[in-house]
Amino acid sequence: MEFHMEIRDLEYFIEVANHKNFTKAALQVHLSQTALSKAVKKVENELGFELLDRSTRELKLTDAGEVVYHQATKALSVLKDMPHLLGDLVNLQTGQIKMGVPPLIGTLFFPKIAKAFNEQYPKVSLELIEFGAKKIEALVEEAGVDMGIVMLPLTSVHDEHFHVYPFVKERFLLYAHKNHPLAKRSSVWMKELEHEKFIMFSEEFTLHDRLIQDALKSGFVPSIAYKSSQWDLIIELTAAELGIAILPESLYAKVKDPNITTVPIADPEMMWELGIILLKERYSSFAVRELINFLTEKQMTDKLGPI
Repeated sequence: MEFHMEIRDLEYFIEVANHKNFTKAALQVHLSQTALSKAVKKVENELGFELLDRSTRELKLTDAGEVVYHQATKALSVLKDMPHLLGDLVNLQTGQIKMGVPPLIGTLFFPKIAKAFNEQYPKVSLELIEFGAKKIEALVEEAGVDMGIVMLPLTSVHDEHFHVYPFVKERFLLYAHKNHPLAKRSSVWMKELEHEKFIMFSEEFTLHDRLIQDALKSGFVPSIAYKSSQWDLIIELTAAELGIAILPESLYAKVKDPNITTVPIADPEMMWELGIILLKERYSSFAVRELINFLTEKQMTDKLGPI
């Protein structure tokens, strides 16, 4: 079977699959919704398969769509590597890095990473792609991004496919309203939170699974009052005395509500460890390698300053 579809049409299909919505994807690729729909239909007609299930409000990939999505992503990744390979030969100081980062990590680290790295490599551009860590791992594996920063340990069943570089390690703290009975304590045990109502990140974030596992290790199933994909909403719900949250220590510097206080968790001491992940079999450009070196140097904390 011979195909004549254009690369751009495959890229449009991948954007629609990622956003699960024609309107959002059209905004991303700066194309009208009608033109984008025609481009995707063109791919379907060429292949002879329906790739998207349009019967629901949120678009879903059909079985054929799953195959085409994964294969097209890999194929386009190979093509996109060519400019990197040639660019490295011509000028080692230029490049573009597409970095997958969960929203909380992006909020805490990306602005200072981008500023500090740009001071050393002004010709290298950084593009931030924000999803939950589970999605980020999948994007790295599918070569949808050059690298990802996620919480460790990895959740992927294919974790052996990744190079992992430890990045940051810090404590989790209990976040609560200042009038909460535990707010004045110097520390708390995880077991003491058994009867609390938790406000957590939603299931697509590894932090959700991590906190449930830690609660189970302490002998209880956490009662989840609210789930959100936004850290600032979690803080607002906590400030409204609707529950407690467990979040990284560095986030407290971003909290403006004076009603929120934090308490260390002493037993077990819960740590938030982040890692940079790369796909082992994929070529890493000079720019990507330099960013990894920049982030993993011992002096990184000094370069970025307080979060």
